[in-house]
Amino acid sequence: MLDALKFSETIYGLGAGIFFIGYVLCEVPSNLALNRFGPRRLIALMMITWGTLSTCLLFVTTPTQFYTLRLFTGAAARSLGLTAAAASIALKRLETRLGCRLLARSTRSMRLTEEGRRYLESVRLALATLGDGEQALKQQSLGLAGVLQLSAPSDFGRNALLPWLDAFKHQHPQLRLQLRLNDRHADLFRDTVDVALRFGVPEDSSLVALPILPEHRRVACASPAYLARCGTPQSPEELSHHSALLYLRNDRPYDCWRFSRGDDTREVPVRGDYLCDDGEVARRWALAGHGIVYKARLDVAEDIRAGRLVPLLGDWQGELTPFNLLCPHRLQVSERVRLLHSFVLQRCRALCP
Repeated sequence: MLDALKFSETIYGLGAGIFFIGYVLCEVPSNLALNRFGPRRLIALMMITWGTLSTCLLFVTTPTQFYTLRLFTGAAARSLGLTAAAASIALKRLETRLGCRLLARSTRSMRLTEEGRRYLESVRLALATLGDGEQALKQQSLGLAGVLQLSAPSDFGRNALLPWLDAFKHQHPQLRLQLRLNDRHADLFRDTVDVALRFGVPEDSSLVALPILPEHRRVACASPAYLARCGTPQSPEELSHHSALLYLRNDRPYDCWRFSRGDDTREVPVRGDYLCDDGEVARRWALAGHGIVYKARLDVAEDIRAGRLVPLLGDWQGELTPFNLLCPHRLQVSERVRLLHSFVLQRCRALCP
């Protein structure tokens, strides 16, 4: 009797942890129909049953001990809100699915088959990997850790965002940043990008837009040297007589500039000898005095503040181009995304009030 009691205590101590893991993985309510068992829950149930068996079968040599084992397996089923018969049926369905016997059992004995032993090792590895993945996701959601993949326009990214990200990384040293700078819009559903900083109204309405500068506009500007040499345009129409510094948008030259004043809206076709596929290059051409550039105000705010570029057509407003942080789904608006949004928003408003 004492041996049986020690056996029961040993089994309880070794199996309690396995039962707890299986219970958490399954989360099976007492009224769950068996036909709703998914592979994940079946594997967890197998872990409970086999974890007990693989520990116990080394010691089960008497009818008393076998009776204790059966009681303990029944307790595992009850912990999941199942009867022992229901647990047995679930195990049989898994064997049918796999096409082999996992347990060799009779009225007086029970053991793992060779297939069962091999599958048990695979199940343990799968559950360990699953547990590690879930734990990593939970830790990342609680703090700024892991990888944040960000896409941004080239000019804004190189000249404003880079030093801001240095400061953001200094505040959150466990965060790993991956930055893609390109004036072409990244596909948030296909490319390896978590979030994107983007000018303009989102073309895809399914994207989640976190606003940064909703009233942001473009501005036409040129260097003092160019204006001294070629004159200062006084109306949108006069831009057609000047050298426009063009760049590609959606693989087409951006050669129709829009302006508004009250209810009056003008679209002005422009032309020039300079064309590029990078917004930063167009800005540098303007700094070098090659012509007039039509850029997002964020891109040229520092240059205007320092006097390197002069804004034109003061009573005419450039095209409205809101600045947003985009996410493909609301579930991806994690704590680190919210903090990045707040961080960039504060700096953008300071740069372009």
